[in-house]
Amino acid sequence: MKVYFYTLGCRVNQYETDAVRKLCENSGMTSVDLPEEADVVVINTCSVTGEADRKSRQQIRHMRKVNPKAIICAMGCQVEAAEGKVEADIILGTRDKKLLPDRINEFCNSEEYITRTTTGFCMHKRPEVSKEDVYQEFGTVQSPEGTRAFVKIEDGCNNFCTYCIIPYTRGRVVSREEENVVKEVMELASEGFAEVVLTGIHLCSYGKDRGEGTEALLRLLQKINAIDGIERIRLGSLEPMSLTPEFIAGLKSINKLCPHFHLSLQSGSDTVLKRMNRKYNSSEYEARVNALREVYPDMSLTTDVICGFPGETEEEFNETYEFVNRLKFSKLHVFPYSVREGTVAAKMEQVPKSISKARTAVLNDFSSKAEDEFARRFVGRKVRVLVEANRSAEAEKLSGDSGVFYTGYTEEYVKVVIKFKDEAEAKKYVGRVIEGNLIEFLTLYAIEEF
Repeated sequence: MKVYFYTLGCRVNQYETDAVRKLCENSGMTSVDLPEEADVVVINTCSVTGEADRKSRQQIRHMRKVNPKAIICAMGCQVEAAEGKVEADIILGTRDKKLLPDRINEFCNSEEYITRTTTGFCMHKRPEVSKEDVYQEFGTVQSPEGTRAFVKIEDGCNNFCTYCIIPYTRGRVVSREEENVVKEVMELASEGFAEVVLTGIHLCSYGKDRGEGTEALLRLLQKINAIDGIERIRLGSLEPMSLTPEFIAGLKSINKLCPHFHLSLQSGSDTVLKRMNRKYNSSEYEARVNALREVYPDMSLTTDVICGFPGETEEEFNETYEFVNRLKFSKLHVFPYSVREGTVAAKMEQVPKSISKARTAVLNDFSSKAEDEFARRFVGRKVRVLVEANRSAEAEKLSGDSGVFYTGYTEEYVKVVIKFKDEAEAKKYVGRVIEGNLIEFLTLYAIEEF
């Protein structure tokens, strides 16, 4: 049985795809790189916005067209949001993904499958998706990247922002057992992974379902920090109000923690933040950033911004622009607001899409300049770079008879290229952290010597 996987959405979704891929392979199935080659096509859906929801439905239809004979499986958030009413042969909710191998085998032995293979038509059996808020343990999940591994430690969200459907599709906060996280990281270290990225739907809520605050995340970080072989720890998206003085002081003791922080913003306008039901205002956000910069003066600060949120005026957008400019973000992830049915914001007065698109373009331009400006701060300085297993498109173009280029990232997540004599030399350094002076190189940044 050959299986093809397609993933939409966040890093948590990608982690779960990698996990169920391994489960399928352990049950005797083979992963393939093209949907045309597959007996089963699995689409891990996303429903974070109306656009993501649309793309998920589109991919399901597209895969059916590309490979009419394949068993189509849809799993994840869009399935939950649609309450299982999805045009797929097999459906799995966000809490059911680990059941995929069993569901595939059950379907292949069902009368429904026999009908489908003889007539080309499936009745689309729609069992109810699970609603129980219990962490689904996948064990150790190896990232295809080969050098950096994502480790999921939490699922669900309790915040109920007015634009977001996730608390309904992912459920409430559930935390992974600490010993299971530590075990996974130890196994990843033994496999040669030098960097781990802790991820979750609402990372700072780790332990909240057990009555704990951010001390639970700090305790976990301290244990990971002590694992031999792990040289870097990164954190996924953090909520700004979780950055208390005590939490920041605790982070300072984690010497393997990379000074790269992604603090969710969404808007720099207090009136927009209030309509979003975010749990902070711009002044509180800025105070957290300033406190963090006292400990990490050269840190990379990235964030998410939504443009054209319902009712957003030109003045409110300008407040956001001025805010991100003042805080000196190193990169923005900018999204035009997309109506998500079932949320409070969907019932609000909508901003024309043309305006949302124009505002998104303005902030994307700002982000490109900010990213380059941040990288230039390190030119002439010694930086530490983790050499990646997979070369980027830029590295491929640069490689030639005079040498080969591989890509890596500094601790602050500045992307650089490293020149090696040949492939044999380069492979010796893949997965290792090297030091060198950063120089400007064409339109990129490079290590001069290491």
